[in-house]
Amino acid sequence: MKRLAFAALMVGLAVLAPAPRASAAEAAGESASGETKEPSEIWKWANFALLAAGLGYLIGKNAPAFFADRSRKIVKDIDDARRFGEEAEARAAAVEGRLANLETEIAAMRGESQTAIAGEMERQEARVVSELAKIQAQSEREIEAAGKAARLELRRFAGDLAIDLAQLKIQARMTQEAQDSLVRGFVHDLKNPPSGAPRN
Repeated sequence: MKRLAFAALMVGLAVLAPAPRASAAEAAGESASGETKEPSEIWKWANFALLAAGLGYLIGKNAPAFFADRSRKIVKDIDDARRFGEEAEARAAAVEGRLANLETEIAAMRGESQTAIAGEMERQEARVVSELAKIQAQSEREIEAAGKAARLELRRFAGDLAIDLAQLKIQARMTQEAQDSLVRGFVHDLKNPPSGAPRN
């Protein structure tokens, strides 16, 4: 690139450089006659040939490397673009494959979820039935225990009531004479124990 810039600078200087003046004698003749003479045609062609040779040399020296480098970049860019295109096509194909399999995966997931829901419902139902059976058995045990406790309480109450009733009957039948007779019999038994009873 530096060489191309240098060549462009040289061309610009050559174009902008003024044409060489004629000799002093020609200059004097020009001023005397009052006419301007054009530079010779040979000088123009020599200047043009020199410029063309310089440009040809610079272009011939720098252009092949420049165009070869430019060609390599273009080929590399084309290869990169082709590779990116192939990668994009592969990604698009993978996405299309996943989208095609997505419906199958969704159907499979739906089936699995329905199976899981059905299984969970069966487990919950079995758990509820088991809990109900436990509650019923517990209730039956509690009812039976309450019945036993009520029967025992009723028996005790009936026993207490029978004792109270017997006591009332005894008290109603017990006179002072009967009490004295019982005390005398008790004292007599203490003094005269039966023949088999041990003495104190």
